[in-house]
Amino acid sequence: MTRSTTYITASQLLSLKRRPNIAIVDVRDDERSCDGHIAGSLHFASDTFLDKLPSLVQSVKGKDTLVFHCALSQVRGPKCARRLAEYLSDEMQDDAGIKNIMVLERGYNGWEASGRPVCRCTDVFCKDNSEHGQQSNQS
Repeated sequence: MTRSTTYITASQLLSLKRRPNIAIVDVRDDERSCDGHIAGSLHFASDTFLDKLPSLVQSVKGKDTLVFHCALSQVRGPKCARRLAEYLSDEMQDDAGIKNIMVLERGYNGWEASGRPVCRCTDVFCKDNSEHGQQSNQS
């Protein structure tokens, strides 16, 4: 079964992100620790993404929708989303339960610039705890 990737807007993601079947996958490299991240996201850096695909699939058990992003979602985010789709097809991972692979339009930079909530914790698996999360400030 070949999966295709689609795009989702920040507004659409914001309305869906609290659903238990969605995982947000941040594939930025070092900038995640400096710039913050979307609260509740998982971090699987693009520079080691292929090596960590099995770990990603394990980490998202029970999720049927994965939303990938990088800084702008122009190169790394879409590329990693395609790599996951190929991996699931090549490795016969149909039992993984992943039905939708999406890419966040405008990436993290667009998310933060529009005032959406970001987190500054340093956890690989952000738990979106209220003490870590904070609203982005617009100037």
